[in-house]
Amino acid sequence: MNHFSGQPVFQYFFYAIIFSVFAAIAIYGFYSSRKRRLALAQWALENNLTYSDEKNYEFNLRYPTFDCLNRGDSQYAYNIMTGAVAGRVFTGCDYHYATGSGKNRSHHHFSLVIVKSSILLEPLLIRPENILDKFAELVGFNDIDFESAEFNKKFYVKAPNKKWAYDIIHPRMMEFLLTSPVFSLQFDLLSVIVYRDCLFSPADFTAAVEFINGFFDLIPDYVIQNQKIRST
Repeated sequence: MNHFSGQPVFQYFFYAIIFSVFAAIAIYGFYSSRKRRLALAQWALENNLTYSDEKNYEFNLRYPTFDCLNRGDSQYAYNIMTGAVAGRVFTGCDYHYATGSGKNRSHHHFSLVIVKSSILLEPLLIRPENILDKFAELVGFNDIDFESAEFNKKFYVKAPNKKWAYDIIHPRMMEFLLTSPVFSLQFDLLSVIVYRDCLFSPADFTAAVEFINGFFDLIPDYVIQNQKIRST
């Protein structure tokens, strides 16, 4: 009897430790989320933007061609900031999606910025190259290559119209992308999305805005004029 009398006590102690760990994680998550909401609300206020912490489950329906918004399932935007930044219609937010099921269910969060373009655009994707892209090249699925080996090594570029990609990504644009903070960027016909596969700090949102402004400033004048003519 004495040999087993301590076992229930040990079990209760073990369960208490497990409960405490999960409770600590939940409390930490709650206060971290609250701290983030306050920081983003303050950043929005400083930039004359409207802030909402409500979840938007239809956000991806507004931008059906943006690849990053259509990953997995259970997608929603939250911590949404809207308004105008540097004269452009602006939306910044955090984004959630889930993959897998059951015990393999995983939840993913990242941040993004979307601005409206003053000219008609064409589809274009620029993102950091990864190991899967290198394997894809081995079997013939190449992205668009440019005259800069350094740029080709660092970035993956995809566009249905290669001429559009070459018009946008000229030598000065390549230098800008190589020396700027690294983001992924994609065009639809009217908007540009900039994102990373992680959550932005307020400083990262500022950097994303500066990145978009710098990118637009380097689009050649002849491209802008051609696109304005096309849109009329």
